[in-house]
Amino acid sequence: MYTSIFLVTALAAAVAAHADHSNHQTPMEGPLQSLWYNRLPGDGGTQADSVFSGITTFGRLPYQPCLAHGGVQYDIAFLGAPFDTGTSYRPGARFGPSGIRQGSRRLNLYGGYNVPLATNPFNSWATVLDCGDIPVTSYDNTYALHQIEEGHYALLSRTPTTAAKEAGPALGGRTLPRIVTLGGDHTITLPLLRSVNRAYGPVSVIHFDSHLDTWRPKVFGGSPSQVAAINHGTYFWHAAQEGLLRNDSNIHAGIRTTLSGPSDYDNDGYCGFEIVEAREIDTIGTEGIIKRILERVGTNPVYLSIDIDTLDPAFAPATGTPETGGWSTRELRTILRGLEDLNLIAADIVEVAPAYDTNAEHTTMAAADVLYEVMSIMVKKGPLSKMISAGEL
Repeated sequence: MYTSIFLVTALAAAVAAHADHSNHQTPMEGPLQSLWYNRLPGDGGTQADSVFSGITTFGRLPYQPCLAHGGVQYDIAFLGAPFDTGTSYRPGARFGPSGIRQGSRRLNLYGGYNVPLATNPFNSWATVLDCGDIPVTSYDNTYALHQIEEGHYALLSRTPTTAAKEAGPALGGRTLPRIVTLGGDHTITLPLLRSVNRAYGPVSVIHFDSHLDTWRPKVFGGSPSQVAAINHGTYFWHAAQEGLLRNDSNIHAGIRTTLSGPSDYDNDGYCGFEIVEAREIDTIGTEGIIKRILERVGTNPVYLSIDIDTLDPAFAPATGTPETGGWSTRELRTILRGLEDLNLIAADIVEVAPAYDTNAEHTTMAAADVLYEVMSIMVKKGPLSKMISAGEL
């Protein structure tokens, strides 16, 4: 009996205590209340909630399924192309878009201000979104490349947010956003250039890579079929054949691969490229490389394609075809910053294969930081509607 009385008394006390606690505690409000999200102090700081929480987008940018919603507008859009069935050595770059996004989570942890470029790409005139990925089949390369071209063009052909507010006469009366594509193996650059060609015509290409990627199909892996002839070592050959490149205004930077023979360089010249070897950084330095690139492309509209294997495997081991003797992350970022005055219309980063990365995510963080520089350049340069005159196209 005494035990029953004790239990009843204890239960009553617990209920009373809970009621008292509930009466004096204000329920948390959210998800938009300051208790959940706070802004960092400073020049337009960003959200300061935990960077390891929430959905993973590039740089924790707002997400919109842009391909599903035609009314979404932006000035710069990040778009994934998870394709890797054109690779010749190690597959896995289909997971590149998600890996790069994971590596980018800390980009705006302290507000996102880029000190060397004196700009904040997360707090500017531009509407910047992560538009998710193009749905790409892994069973049919021809159809997959068609999906990538059409998905990219669907986003590229929209009116950007800024142009919608202040129309300009540039680009022959057209106003276009910039699309930054997350690969994927390097084959994706061919459908991306096809998309860009539909909007701009032939463009100049700056190609950061350890490999030429201008090989004729019969040299690079043979060509048992038309499908096999298009891969991550031949896409620039096809781009040149299709008239997607401006003649004699394209440049490779970071090249250090072995060749089938000297004729590979001759073929590269036919495709309209000049070469900056990786080893030249020891003699002309980053400033010399920047100068070579600027002189080559001039004021042309420029497409920028960055293979993560430009970096030495010590800095980016998670890639399909690693080559030793490459540049450091610091050197590549310095070179990119030197290109801030270019008419940069679109970009991609490719060959990030997260399965081969270290536990410290070296490669995905390096890729994200490289794109942070590209994003900063685009924002600092201003809207395309104010940048390129119709006469330059």
